[in-house]
Amino acid sequence: MATAIAVPEMLRRRVIPFLGPAFVAAIAYVDPGNVAANLTAGARYGYLLVWVLVMANAMAVVVQYQSAKLGLVTGRTLPELVGSRMRRGPRLAFWAQAEVVAAATDLAEVIGGAIALYLLFGTPLLLGGVIVGVVSMALLAVQNRVGQRQFEHVIVALLVVITLGFVSGLLVNPPDAQGVLSGLVPRFAGVDSVLLAASMLGATVMPHAIYVHSALARDRHGHAADPARRVHLIRATRWDVVAALTVAGAVNIALLLLAATNLRGVEGTDTIEGAHAAVVTALGPGIGLAFALGLLASGLASTSVGCYAGATIMQGLLHRRIPLLLRRVITLVPALLLLAIGVDPTWALVISQVVLSFGIPFALVPLLRLTGDRSLMGASVNSTAMRWTMGVIVGLVSALNLALIALTIVG
Repeated sequence: MATAIAVPEMLRRRVIPFLGPAFVAAIAYVDPGNVAANLTAGARYGYLLVWVLVMANAMAVVVQYQSAKLGLVTGRTLPELVGSRMRRGPRLAFWAQAEVVAAATDLAEVIGGAIALYLLFGTPLLLGGVIVGVVSMALLAVQNRVGQRQFEHVIVALLVVITLGFVSGLLVNPPDAQGVLSGLVPRFAGVDSVLLAASMLGATVMPHAIYVHSALARDRHGHAADPARRVHLIRATRWDVVAALTVAGAVNIALLLLAATNLRGVEGTDTIEGAHAAVVTALGPGIGLAFALGLLASGLASTSVGCYAGATIMQGLLHRRIPLLLRRVITLVPALLLLAIGVDPTWALVISQVVLSFGIPFALVPLLRLTGDRSLMGASVNSTAMRWTMGVIVGLVSALNLALIALTIVG
């Protein structure tokens, strides 16, 4: 009995107060780009690509933990450390690709939120994009005025809405267990399935989340210079990452299973609007409402975190700080332009995730090298096994991207 009481007490005092940064970073893993990629994969190929999400989420746990550890041990963000090791020309080029990735992220989040408002209230997409931008500014103002901890509370509340919204459909019509197990076997079914796999990977292991997690951990906990405090923070951060990414991974898999179970072979489900209509038809208006609310919460939360990430990238690589609210206004423009000219929103979401996938190696390779540098990390340097694990992750991501390029050209 004493042991049963001691474990929760240990968690309550030594772990729970330090949770939060990973849950903010995890919002990037359940943004509207994920919704589009996972619904499309499930509707077209059923359970075929479940293995992609499982593999991607396992990689995400390792990667996000490494990013947070880097920020805690060094007291600097990943972009700052990368920028300090580059000459001006390569540093500007690196910043340019990172900003393209951040722009693709913001595009997905604003468009996804606009689609949600259209589903809920019939709001025109352009007006919906403006509303999402305004609300995201209000969320950023929360961080500026009351601090990161309160910002984390708001984001976690939105994560709860996202989880309930996207998982509820599985409770009404559970997936086929045998089909789910068959989806754990790695395989593809042509060029289009590879494109979707890259899109799902880009939506799961997200470059801007890798960059920002080092800043979130550092800003929340500070530079862990004291060895004893460092060990404790790193251990608590491990719990933080595993818990947050478990939730995010479950949401992603639930989206694919929802589509595979209810949308396979249904005409018109290659768009979020069509998928929502099919969900309403198959599962009822209540589940359809929950789905739309989850999508709205996803767009609002992820666009705020994406703006935070963009500011971290700019500050670290250009050594310039601009107000988060001003950056929010600037990055809102491309998404609103696409909505104004009538680009298919679901197509834009999927393509934005492919762009993210190409940006992953640029974040992973420096993370691999920095966390394996004993002169920088000291006693917290990665073990040989972890360096090999990170190397395999970088290799798999790069190989998938090369295959995507080759198959797309040939196809």
